[in-house]
Amino acid sequence: MTFAGSPDRVEARLVPERGYEFDRFSISGLPRRPGLDLLRALGRAAAAPAACLRILARRRPDVVLGGGGYVAGPMVVAAWIRRTPAALTEADAHLGLANRLAAPFARRVFLAVPVGRGGRKYRAVGRPVPAASRAVPRPEARSRLGLPPDGPVVLVFGGSLGARLLNELAVDAWGEEGPAVIHLCGERDHEELRGRVSRPDYVLLPFLDEIGLAYGAADVAVARAGGSVWELAAAGLPAVLVPGTFATGGHQEKNAEWFEGAGGAVIVPETEVGRVPEVVASLLADPEWLAAMAAAMRAVAKPDAAEVIADELIALAAAHR
Repeated sequence: MTFAGSPDRVEARLVPERGYEFDRFSISGLPRRPGLDLLRALGRAAAAPAACLRILARRRPDVVLGGGGYVAGPMVVAAWIRRTPAALTEADAHLGLANRLAAPFARRVFLAVPVGRGGRKYRAVGRPVPAASRAVPRPEARSRLGLPPDGPVVLVFGGSLGARLLNELAVDAWGEEGPAVIHLCGERDHEELRGRVSRPDYVLLPFLDEIGLAYGAADVAVARAGGSVWELAAAGLPAVLVPGTFATGGHQEKNAEWFEGAGGAVIVPETEVGRVPEVVASLLADPEWLAAMAAAMRAVAKPDAAEVIADELIALAAAHR
């Protein structure tokens, strides 16, 4: 198995660190506004399939998997040209533009949730959860994070960069008193926030490589509604979701609505974010409600998503050979 992608994205560092070979090709997202940056991006997009064809000619794969987004499109098109079977994954409750454009060139499209796409090509399998994101047993998780062994714990996080809106809310609400907190604030805001937390049971970190510790330690999460919501589901962790209105295609709202509809999450719109501490307090005061939400999260989780996708890829490869 080898990987390919942009030299300017995080995969160019992460893939070699994990011992896999990585082929680079130039590609970037398309800016939404006309201008010089859009022309450059269009030029890269036009040249990318040829670069991908050269990679495929050298690697000679039996099957190609595109991880969604603009990086995957040129490789899936190149695979189609070479008549190599290809598949796509969609991480959200909304089929993104890049996947909609690439889907005609793919044999399979693996969806996180059913999004109204029918036929044999589309299959809702959930979203694969990395091993480091699987919940660690509560006693071990709390011990390793320095949190109290008993009592409620709230997890706050907003993705790899953090979410300034949630960061400010959490520190203002619980920085001096309240339930124990594990707060993953992102590198950007960490230094500024550290001086505003005065409790030993408020653990403020920029990030956690083993985020499964945070999932295992917490009773409820306050988060955005990106792809990590699938990790919360796999952990059986009830969530208060504040979907970002900035997200392309409104996919965070769609993710949040899916999990709220299943009974595992409560949505608080950005315009009403001040209600989050009250909602969290209501949840923590009602163990039966929390338990029902946890069960609902586990019910919609797809812990075998990675295995299902792997099996389908092997079947595609075998049929091609």
